[in-house]
Amino acid sequence: MRKLVTVLATGLILALTSVTTVSAEEYEIKKGDTLWDIANEHNTTVDSLIDINDLKTTLIHPKQILLLHEEYTVQKGDTLISIADKYDVSVEDLKKWNNLDSDIIVIGQDLEIKGVTEEDSEEKDQFASVQTKEEDKAEKAEKASKDEPSGKKMTVTATAYTANCEGCTGITYTGVDLNKNPDAKVIAVDPDVIPLGSEVYVEGYGYATAADIGSAIQGSRIDLFIPELSDAKEYGVKDVEITIVNEA
Repeated sequence: MRKLVTVLATGLILALTSVTTVSAEEYEIKKGDTLWDIANEHNTTVDSLIDINDLKTTLIHPKQILLLHEEYTVQKGDTLISIADKYDVSVEDLKKWNNLDSDIIVIGQDLEIKGVTEEDSEEKDQFASVQTKEEDKAEKAEKASKDEPSGKKMTVTATAYTANCEGCTGITYTGVDLNKNPDAKVIAVDPDVIPLGSEVYVEGYGYATAADIGSAIQGSRIDLFIPELSDAKEYGVKDVEITIVNEA
């Protein structure tokens, strides 16, 4: 286990942690490059490069920046299986592309999707237009019921921690890189109380993934990941109600 800073009302306490994610790869075009050469070198396709970068032509210029692969941000309720199905890739490939050691992913985490073709993207866009309407309805329903999410409820003592401190790795116990994913919603838990990988709604924090542990986090205690140290300190110690929406 690695140490991260846990912020309590009386000061900072070291907590055990760890976390994983990747951002989309970028490539700066050099003199003499062609889209075919770049696609071949980086295990993708010309159609994919054109689609991801919204290119109107195959002409490219030195110092131009290209995204090499599609990137997907994990949403509430996502699993590796559902994301793999959406992009017609395998879970094994998703884990390999993103250096994942487990099937646990967290809300706000960025996943790289390699080798998505233009045809795949067109189908995905058609799906997305329908999905957007469904998501709008779901979002309205979620807002309406946000005060009372469905699941097992309990009251816990909550503190906050940050990944940005001297000696911290920023990697959660389940392998999520919090420094690369500062928007990730992650909580440290006692796995005997809340299983790792569970989706939890935390009063005042929102939906998060139980993806970390800490030496001080025992029993009915949780630790919220907050990117900024000053904000984590300000959070202090609070008794909050949580709902285990999906227990792993």
